[in-house]
Amino acid sequence: MGRSRRTIPEELLLLALDPTTGTTAQPQSLDLGLAGAQLVELALAGRIAPDGDRIAVVMPRPTGDPTLDSALELLRRRGSPVRAVHWIGGPRLGLRQIYLAHLERCGMVHAVAGQMCGVLPTTRYQATDTAISRDIRNRLDSAIRTGVPPDPRTAALAALAHAVGLGKHLYPGNEGRSSRSRLRDLIRHDPMGGLVAHAVMDVQNGVAVQPRRTQQAAGVPLQPQSQTRRSSMAHTAAS
Repeated sequence: MGRSRRTIPEELLLLALDPTTGTTAQPQSLDLGLAGAQLVELALAGRIAPDGDRIAVVMPRPTGDPTLDSALELLRRRGSPVRAVHWIGGPRLGLRQIYLAHLERCGMVHAVAGQMCGVLPTTRYQATDTAISRDIRNRLDSAIRTGVPPDPRTAALAALAHAVGLGKHLYPGNEGRSSRSRLRDLIRHDPMGGLVAHAVMDVQNGVAVQPRRTQQAAGVPLQPQSQTRRSSMAHTAAS
């Protein structure tokens, strides 16, 4: 895989990076989103494919991207398809730092050392080329504004951005409510992105997930976390 195209994990991280503070929004859920973004990227590269709510390796040949190939090798070693929710919730946290270091090596960000309260060492990350971040954001904005079905990469990026809670970071306040809703609805344009986005939210919510019969293929929109919780509570109360 050449470097002419940015990967979805890279784009998700750049979306989450605050240009003012140099920190990432939603840091706790972002690791989960990056794990899901790796699955989407590997699927787009033809290395894996969904099998119900599971992920199966269909071509173990490396992509040439070290971070993706590490994930692909772990999936290959499983020997059988793995549920997306189990993969995303597995003990592979720290992806945010791995990808920040990766972006720094690629020259997309640079690290700025500092201190918190004058004592604790901190590291902030600034984008070296703000045009890249603007291009990513413009793709989402265009898909939201025009209503034209986006390409699979943009649809998957939108689904993951919603799943990790970046909607309020990208489109804040009451004025951004409709944009956040349309961001969520872009899920319908990419089944693989929908599968992993649902898995990301299920891990965050601690839900005992039942096998999904491809809700997104049936046109059911991706629900925000708060609505997922309310639906679960309503079901429990009715039981």
